Amino acid sequence: MARENGTPPLRFERVSVNFPGVDALREVSFEVPAGETRIFFGAAGAGKTIALKVALGLVRPDSGSVFVFGEDITKLKEQDLFEIRSRVGMLFQESALFDSLTIEENVAYPLVNQKAIHCPPEEVAQRVREALEFVELGHTLEKFPSELSGGMRRRAAIARAVVTNPPLILYDSPTAGLDPVTAHTIVALIMKQRDLRRTTTIMVTHRYQNGNLLANYRFDAATGTVVPAKGVAETASRTKFLGFREGQLVFEGTQAELDASTDNYVRKFVKHNG
Repeated sequence: MARENGTPPLRFERVSVNFPGVDALREVSFEVPAGETRIFFGAAGAGKTIALKVALGLVRPDSGSVFVFGEDITKLKEQDLFEIRSRVGMLFQESALFDSLTIEENVAYPLVNQKAIHCPPEEVAQRVREALEFVELGHTLEKFPSELSGGMRRRAAIARAVVTNPPLILYDSPTAGLDPVTAHTIVALIMKQRDLRRTTTIMVTHRYQNGNLLANYRFDAATGTVVPAKGVAETASRTKFLGFREGQLVFEGTQAELDASTDNYVRKFVKHNG
């Protein structure tokens, strides 16, 4: 629906979330047009992950409106959120794979268990194989999460997030705890999904390098590699950074605007990670 009529897949309007003793979000407003990328940054506890949970309807705001594919999910009952969630991919920071299931079963889980997805049983195996091949893990079908490295588990979680072909994917600190080389691989896969399938993308990160990669590089389908986005100006213009601080949105802009900012909080993020 959102893609056809131009409605942004996600829009926050003055959203506030209050927990005992802390304002997790305070009057946060932003929107993410279809096919664009938003990178959330900020200190731990600044509100980044809470914003993702609000977008999924996992946390109900105390005030404000949250529109997902044009639907104000703050007015929906829990059972009505299932259809919305079936169109949103989510990669949790801890990957959240089921230890007792094989990688094949983990990736198949949303296809088999989310009724709103309506995947014919005879198509499940093929879609799972395609998703795992997409993240270069086609050889891990029968393995268990405990048999994979941290980076491979994160890639398997990406496969599970993309197997339903969602128009919107939320990534919560997808490179946390990974070495720089593995982190680059994960961001490259996020870029691959974004550029080949025009997926609307939101990524939480503590690393400036991750945002720089998404804003200034693109996945080249012809070579199967990540290349500088020179001559593709829209890559940078369609990627914006959103800075969170103590529940408030304190910055929103392109990387050029981020790099030019004189705000001390923003400069700390750029300088510490750049």
